[in-house]
Amino acid sequence: MNDCRLWGNNSLIYWSVFDFATKEAQLFDLDHQIAEPDFWNDPQAAQRMSKMAAGLRNELDDWRSLESRVRDGLELAGLDDDSLRPELEAEVAALEAVLEKRSFAAMLSRPYDSGDAILAIHAGAGGTDAQDWAEMLLRMYTRWAEGQGFEVEQVDMTPGEEVGVKSVTLAISGSYAYGYLRAEKGVHRLVRLSPFDAAHRRHTSFALIEILPQIETDTGEVQIDPGDIRVDVYRSSSAGGQNVQKNATAIRLTHNPSGIVVTCQNERSQLQNRETAMKILRARLFEIQQAKREDEIAVLRGDYTKAEWGSQIRSYVLHPYQMVKDHRTDFEVGNAQSVLDGNLNNLMEAYLRNAEE
Repeated sequence: MNDCRLWGNNSLIYWSVFDFATKEAQLFDLDHQIAEPDFWNDPQAAQRMSKMAAGLRNELDDWRSLESRVRDGLELAGLDDDSLRPELEAEVAALEAVLEKRSFAAMLSRPYDSGDAILAIHAGAGGTDAQDWAEMLLRMYTRWAEGQGFEVEQVDMTPGEEVGVKSVTLAISGSYAYGYLRAEKGVHRLVRLSPFDAAHRRHTSFALIEILPQIETDTGEVQIDPGDIRVDVYRSSSAGGQNVQKNATAIRLTHNPSGIVVTCQNERSQLQNRETAMKILRARLFEIQQAKREDEIAVLRGDYTKAEWGSQIRSYVLHPYQMVKDHRTDFEVGNAQSVLDGNLNNLMEAYLRNAEE
């Protein structure tokens, strides 16, 4: 694709050369491997490569479509017809929005940024209010993901004692799901008039958000010895304690060297639950290794500080005024309800842009 410029209403749309040659070569190589007769001998690897090929094909098609729109706009602009100006200005605005989003996605270049994510919510200090807050966050992230066109699967959930949830784990699948969601990792604080306080006093509640990349298979960084895992099978239970399945399909994995325990009770078969639980276990082990490496680097640099539970990354204030503030960037949103309804992109992008600087 050549460099393209489109003028309209003093606006300029520009992007650098998109490396179609490299992307097309990668897709050609993947398609060649997919066409091999023994391609599906390793189902996990085959599924991973098929997904990668589909992602590249969609990316190339999207850029071709965008290039076509720009060329059409340039042809209209070349007619020098003032009656077309409103149409051109509207198209310029639309293209600028698309390019802004694509230029941001191009910044998400860290390992696993382009892939799927695991999101876990844990109620913290605040009792019943905190468990209700965890459920509010579950709704917020589910709405955000659905608005992005992502698939959301509830992997495991522990209900609250009265309302809400104590903890819940979601598998979120979609392009750049992990890249966006890594902006959400940390403690989230809610300030509101408690609906569970007879005196209707203001309460502060906390919840911890974990964001992990979905790692399909063992990598050089994450290798799991099957002998290190204890597997327990039990019956899935609903919030009320009734058995969801007559057969024992829920899985609990205990990784003996680290003490990590992972449960999954969403799927209808032991095999599916075990595969999902293994994904989460790999992700947690990967996070531990990454955190250890980052801590070691920080110590060497002399800037190491221990991350404590109370160091919230974001506050959601519903009383005495409405505001959502990210404490890492000082980015604020006055419409708290809009954020709780899943409109998170501005907050995410503000953090991620700041982190790249």
